Order: sequence, then structure tokens, then C-alpha cells
Amino acid sequence: MKKEFTLQLSPEEAYDPVIFQEVVRKKAGLPANSSEAIARQVKRSIDARGRNVKVNIQAELFIKETPPALLDHQPGYKNVSKEDAIVIVGAGPAGIFAALRAIELGVKPILIERGKDVRSRRRDLAAINKDQIVNPDSNYCFGEGGAGTYSDGKLYTRSKKRGDIRRIMEILVAHGATEEILVDAHPHIGTNKLPKLVEDLRESIRQFGGEVLFDTRVEDFILEGDEMKGVVTQHGDKITGKGVILATGHSARDIFHLLHKSRIAIEAKPFALGVRVEHSQKLIDSIQYHCGLDRGPYLPASAYSLVHQTEFKNKQRGVFSFCMCPGGFIVPAATSPGELVVNGMSPSRRDSKFANSGIVVSVELEDLPEYQKFGPLAAMEFQADVEKRAWQAGGETQVAPAQRMVDFVEKKVSASLLDTSYQPGLHSVEMREVLPDFISQRLAMAFKAFGNKMKGYYTNESQLIGLESRTSSPIRIPRDRESFEHIQIKRLYPCGEGAGYAGGIVSAAMDGERCAERLIESYIHISR
Repeated sequence: MKKEFTLQLSPEEAYDPVIFQEVVRKKAGLPANSSEAIARQVKRSIDARGRNVKVNIQAELFIKETPPALLDHQPGYKNVSKEDAIVIVGAGPAGIFAALRAIELGVKPILIERGKDVRSRRRDLAAINKDQIVNPDSNYCFGEGGAGTYSDGKLYTRSKKRGDIRRIMEILVAHGATEEILVDAHPHIGTNKLPKLVEDLRESIRQFGGEVLFDTRVEDFILEGDEMKGVVTQHGDKITGKGVILATGHSARDIFHLLHKSRIAIEAKPFALGVRVEHSQKLIDSIQYHCGLDRGPYLPASAYSLVHQTEFKNKQRGVFSFCMCPGGFIVPAATSPGELVVNGMSPSRRDSKFANSGIVVSVELEDLPEYQKFGPLAAMEFQADVEKRAWQAGGETQVAPAQRMVDFVEKKVSASLLDTSYQPGLHSVEMREVLPDFISQRLAMAFKAFGNKMKGYYTNESQLIGLESRTSSPIRIPRDRESFEHIQIKRLYPCGEGAGYAGGIVSAAMDGERCAERLIESYIHISR
């Protein structure tokens, strides 16, 4: 027999597995130590609005029966080595899940990745952090698993219109993720656990007949009239298939240039740009959990989400937190020499003493009149120029320009900077010399407003570390709303974050699946 409960528990009751079992059994009128009843959590979220933090739980209790498996989805992979092939460019979540879905549908994926496999990437990440050497093909953005692999692995998404979130989560669990991601309201895997998971996803692709090619950068397209037949690599190799899914991520500027040069339609797209703000995690915990400087052994490192509407020169723009990393680290995310970009990541335990978040300003195309000469590349060229300015301000290395928060608002260069998780180091500057005026003015307004919403957030015991500029793609590759095919080129399927149709691991994975389905429906199964 199964009983269902909606509970509001203390952190100890929710997170201590023994105490949780006892609480649910008592709720059902059973002895706390009953061996015939097993409880499990189905959904869990933290409610920190009151003085005492509570955890909202949806639970199931199984009495005299074994709980069924949490996983409903069991992929039906089959060997596709001899089947028709499709080409997938980019082995981030969109590309990987497109490949797995193709296998389910009986089609062979050829997955091309410009960077290295997930383990080999580590040497290039170490080179950025320690020696400040940026490999343009292997870095925090490029390589197996994409940008999310070494930047936290957050799985929360509001996007439900292009796929089944639960299905994506279950595939991740089937490949090694903990079942906790099926339970937590804001799940994440952690950058320390993602590499093994990514390896297992890749091995599923190879095991069932798909190909995965690393160190393979696309340098040209194979076009016959208005049809995409394949791609040409940096080695001159031609890779062809029934269609091409382009899932290159938001930082593949060479691909955007190639599309433009090839007269394949692309569009400039609004995005967001700002800084990454770092506080001590204890300070954020004390604000969010009302707990002083010790949140106790049960509560996880606390996160925050902030947004404020600003007006500058009669234009309204939002300023908001982005990719908040509790108990995390700030990392160098440049993809080419001569630029400086930062991002955030957290290990699975989220046990760093630092909390960081992007605080970014919405950038609309009308904010960039001097860049309109670049046409569809306007927002990307603006983004690149600010990244170059940040690199120059830091000393033309991966040392990041930085400033304490109150000093920034009051227009003072910080006499000293705080300890930081950013390994290449910080250089004290006036961040207004790095950021465009319409960005810095709005950030200054927002920091004061955030201090009113989160008492203690606005403090000189926090610092701005720049530049957070890769929030989303500054380019959209237009596609048909129903078929997902490019509006101009047949058999080309723009996909994921880089094409402007996703905003994170799960939404990109769902978009990858849908692109694979549409391509196969149109050009393989129907023709058989």
C-alpha cells in the first residue's frame, strides 16, 4: 500500500535519512522504527521566508511493499552503425542528447567536437588558471560536455515547451547522476561529478554505433543549392549525412562568421552583460537563512535570485542575477587569447567559502548604435570589444579587473581587494573604465536596490570581478517554428544555446532531442 504526504519539515527532519523515515512513519500512525514501511522523497524545496527555515516535502510511504523504481524512462537504444547518418556539430548537452535521440530512432549520429574529450580538457583548464594560456579549441566553453561541464551543472529550467524535463533528468540518472536531481526543486550535479557522467553518455553513443570525433573543428559547409549536405573540417575532411544539427554553443564566433560569410541567414540578438559578484558564503547564508554565520550541518549553501528594473536615458532595462553559484568558484572562461571572460562553477558539495553570481544588465540592439555597421554580428562585436577592454584592464593576462562593491558605486578605486576564488588573480581598477556607461550606471543603481532587498548584500565585503559576458548567444540562427529547419537552408537545424533557442543544460538537451526528431521525420523515415 502506498500513502502520499505533503510535509513541512525542519532541515534536520528533511535531510537526515533516519529521522525522515521516523517522521513519515509517525505521520502515518505507524511506529517510528517500523521495518515494514519505507518512505522516500518525491519533491523537495527550501522555504526560507520565515525566521525558521522549513523544507517542503512531497513524500511517498510504501507499507509492506517494495518502492518501485523512480525511473520511468528506459531508452531503447539499438545498434545503428549501418544506418543512415546525421551530422551533429558540437558535443555539449544539445549535441549529446541529439545523438542519443537519433540512436533511439534508429539513425546513426556523427558527433563532431572541436575540443578535446572531457578528461583531456582538464590540462587546458589548468593552463588557463596557472599559466594564463588560452587554447581556442579547448577551454571552459569548448570541449566534450560544453560550457556546463566545468561550470556547475545546474539543471533547473523553466522551459517546458520543447520537451520532457523529467525524461532528460532520468537519462542523466541512468548514466550516473544521483536520483537527488529528480527530487530537488533546483537540482545540480556539480562540476566534480559531471566529467564521469559526460563520459558515460559518450560511451552510450559509441556503444550503439554512433561516432564521436574530437579535435575536429568545422571550417566550411558543404552546400548544394539550398541544401546542407555536410561539413568540412580543419583537416580538409568532408563529413556528410542526411542533415546537419548545428549545436556549437554561444561562444563559437568562428561559426557565426562562417555562416555570415556563406550568406546563411543569422540575426543579431539581445543578451546580457555585467560582472560576477563574490561574497563570502557565510554572509549569504546569514542573509538568506537568518542564521548568523553558521547554517548548521543540514542546510545546503544558500543561493539567491535578484532582479531590478532600472531607467537610464529614458530606457528601462533589467539588471538580474545569473548563474548563481553557492559554495563555488569563479573561473576564466575566455575562448581566445586577448580577451577576458569569467564564469562561475560549484562542486557537488558546494563547500567553497565563497558565493558568486553574475550580475548582468540586459543589452538591447538599440543600445548599440555604433555597432549596427556589423549587421547581424553587431551584438557579438560589441561583446568582443568589451572583453578585450577587460583583458587590457587586467594587464593583458587572465588576471581579472576587480573593485569592491561600495567603491564601485561611489566611484573609488579600491585600495585593496578581498580574498577570491578566482585562481589567476585580481587587479584593482575602476570598473567604469571597463564597462560601457549604460552598463555601469545600471549596475550601480541595482546594487543599492539589491541591498534593500537582501540586507547586507550591498557591502564593501564583496567585490565585482569582470567580465561576465557569455550569458547567452548574441546571435540567433533563424529556424522555422514548427520544423526547426533553418528558414533558408534545408537540412540545417540550428540548435541549443548557440542558435538562440536554449538557456542551460536541460533546455539545450531538450532542444537537441527535438531537432533530431524533426530532421529524422523530414529526411529519413518519411523517405523510407
